[in-house]
Amino acid sequence: MTIASLGQGIGAIAAYAVIGLVLMLAGFYVIDWTTPGKLSQLVRDGRPNAAVVTASGLFSLAFIVVVAIYYSPAKLSDGLLTSLVFGLVGIIAQVVVMRIFEFAMRLDIGAMLAAEKFTPASIVVAAANVALGLVVAVSVS
Repeated sequence: MTIASLGQGIGAIAAYAVIGLVLMLAGFYVIDWTTPGKLSQLVRDGRPNAAVVTASGLFSLAFIVVVAIYYSPAKLSDGLLTSLVFGLVGIIAQVVVMRIFEFAMRLDIGAMLAAEKFTPASIVVAAANVALGLVVAVSVS
């Protein structure tokens, strides 16, 4: 390994870290925008169900971003572009399938997220979030 290749590797890590951060932030805001209530405010207010669902959403988004990066082409510019595009498509797919799941389960997500007490249904939503995130992540590969 040469100093030049070491520098390129560090640059690639930094670039993928930025792409990952952008995708995670974009994913959070898309989830927040498509979910009843303001998730970030509900979490700050200490709503346990909002925290569980938000955490599972971020976890599932991380799967998608990691797989998009892992399966990206070796050429850095192609890899960054592919990761960004597939990551965004994966995030959109994740949000759509979660909204469909919530509708099919006939859950009042807004009321559940705003509840001051823990609701067991939030665990079901969290598990679905992670499970569907895995499915979407694998489809990205």
